[in-house]
Amino acid sequence: MGRLIVIEGLDGSGKATLAARLTERWRAAGRTVAAMSFPRYGISVHADLVRDVLYGRLGDLSESVYGAALLFALDRRDAAEEIRNMLQRNDIVLLDRYISSNAAYGSARLGGPDAPLVSRDFPEWVRALEIDRFGEPVPDHQLLLATPPALAADRARGRAAHDDARALDTFEADAALQDRTAAMYAELAGAGYLSDWTVLTPAADGTVDLPSW
Repeated sequence: MGRLIVIEGLDGSGKATLAARLTERWRAAGRTVAAMSFPRYGISVHADLVRDVLYGRLGDLSESVYGAALLFALDRRDAAEEIRNMLQRNDIVLLDRYISSNAAYGSARLGGPDAPLVSRDFPEWVRALEIDRFGEPVPDHQLLLATPPALAADRARGRAAHDDARALDTFEADAALQDRTAAMYAELAGAGYLSDWTVLTPAADGTVDLPSW
């Protein structure tokens, strides 16, 4: 049985780059690696509905924290069996976003300027939904790519400027939400939400030292 490793972080934090570097290193060391990213746009109907939520195309559902979180969770529920199969066939399964994204962003959306880390009950609601009810595999370890929100936002804007398909969604365009999400991620990592975590803080030039394992 392989290990389920998850990369978490803000939009524009560099998760895809980190995933590629880790995959290259592990494969060079002789390990078998499989990867998956969430949401699974173009693969899961629930992920495509998530995209509509993020761009405000589902009416008042786009304003519902719990409604959006349910769609994110249903995308992962549909992928749970595939993840289990990958774990049977590989040494490492590497996920770009997973359950903790739902916990961090949902908690942050329920917050505001005067309550930046409100709804500490929300991560438990997410855990009960995705782990207990939907039976999604529990991560063995999570990596938090703790890129400063301002840098992550700059990268997301640059990406959007050069690719019409990557236009900023409502989460990415909300700087205050991104700040609250970063703070919530730090809280989840400190509390060991779902697993042990390793926090990776980029250097001034944006580079990140890979974990030693």
